[in-house]
Amino acid sequence: MRKNNYLLFGLALALLIFLDQITKLTVVAKMPLDTQIELIPGFFSLHYVQNTGAGFSILEGRMNLFYILTVVAVILLSYFYFTAKKEERLLRLSLILMIGGALGNFIDRLAYRYVIDFLDFIVFGYDFPVFNLADTFLTMGVGLFIVTYFFEIKDFKWKK
Repeated sequence: MRKNNYLLFGLALALLIFLDQITKLTVVAKMPLDTQIELIPGFFSLHYVQNTGAGFSILEGRMNLFYILTVVAVILLSYFYFTAKKEERLLRLSLILMIGGALGNFIDRLAYRYVIDFLDFIVFGYDFPVFNLADTFLTMGVGLFIVTYFFEIKDFKWKK
């Protein structure tokens, strides 16, 4: 049973990281830096940028801090994944999404010292910061975790 747990964990992470990295590599191969291609006028564009910070470009250039935070986060989230109850599937999915997102951006930081971002939305007139699939996975994971924690898990306890 435990082998299946590790296998599922590894396959899910591999898929998330593959999707993130293949989209980033495609953008880099097909678009010059700072190029913007409007796909849905006034709403969605591909816009290749390099982000040396975190979300919304905060803490720009602090790569060593991001390395440490990512390693700590991945270790903790992995621990929570493997100690969560088997029945808590949504909780475990949320943790895999967060880990996959963190690792996708971690790979960029290690390889390039910046993160490749390319998804650019304008929502109700607000030009949302450019992001990537790893950011999407992280956001989905956090959202699912919150929903799961507050609405689905009545006796939320990690396995001992």
